[in-house]
Amino acid sequence: METLFNIINKPLGWVLESIAGLFGGNFAAAVFVFTLLINLVLIPLNIKSQKSSVQQTRIKPKLDELKRRYGDDKQKYSEAMQKLYQEEGVSMSGGCLPMILRLVLMMSIYWLIMSPLTYLMHIDAETIKSATEALADTVKNARGSELLIIEAVKSGKIDFPAISNALGSIDFNFFGIDLTETPKFSFNIFKDAQPIWAMPVLAFASQMISSLFSMKMQKKLNPEAPSMGGMLLTMPLISLFIGFGLPGGVAFYWACSSLIGGFIQLGVQNFYGPHKMLSRERVKELSKQCDFEAGQIKKITGVNEEK
Repeated sequence: METLFNIINKPLGWVLESIAGLFGGNFAAAVFVFTLLINLVLIPLNIKSQKSSVQQTRIKPKLDELKRRYGDDKQKYSEAMQKLYQEEGVSMSGGCLPMILRLVLMMSIYWLIMSPLTYLMHIDAETIKSATEALADTVKNARGSELLIIEAVKSGKIDFPAISNALGSIDFNFFGIDLTETPKFSFNIFKDAQPIWAMPVLAFASQMISSLFSMKMQKKLNPEAPSMGGMLLTMPLISLFIGFGLPGGVAFYWACSSLIGGFIQLGVQNFYGPHKMLSRERVKELSKQCDFEAGQIKKITGVNEEK
């Protein structure tokens, strides 16, 4: 798996570095534009998944009829279901491959954002390993994130000249917030509040908006499906909780990914919504039926003329 991520991360790292160069080394701008480009590239996969979901919705009444007909006979139901999918031209795994590819890519990008020393500053692996070990001795429960290493070097907790010298090439400032800092939560909000708290809160808010969009789209796609509202609304809370234990740059990436991905999905839904696509499918079916009936009429008319 690590080898797979390395294969993906090297070209993506070059893209991220190039974008950062366009913005004078600004990390936040590079992450935002990079996330936008990746989501634009993934639009065809989103469309394919959407089409697959709509096809599943289209044949659902026929699947329900098969369930009623075969009852508890799973083998016959499975055979009949496979035959139905073949007749209807629907792939049983049509929506799985795009989801898997998207998941692998998103995981790769997550580690890419967590690794600016490797992909933006080109610090050698041995130095990063030594810094990680030094950080583990200095900070309890250190997760080994390169953003944490940068924070430790900037605060003087660990001393690595190679990293210190390279820090001038990348600006981790976002409207006065240092994205290498890790927010530390306190119930004494008015006294202990820090600007970096804005990052996990932003991640929470963006995921909440994205979750609400997802719930609305799910309802349109399949009104009879069980509600997943609890899970969708739990994810933003998890992001908020985890966001207070990771560098602000990670939460910033989550926020960018949620907002950009949510708006793009909304656009895909607008052009490839279930009602529109089902209407197009119905038009195609009616067109085929009309062509068939016209052919039959022509055939019968031709026979009569010969007589």
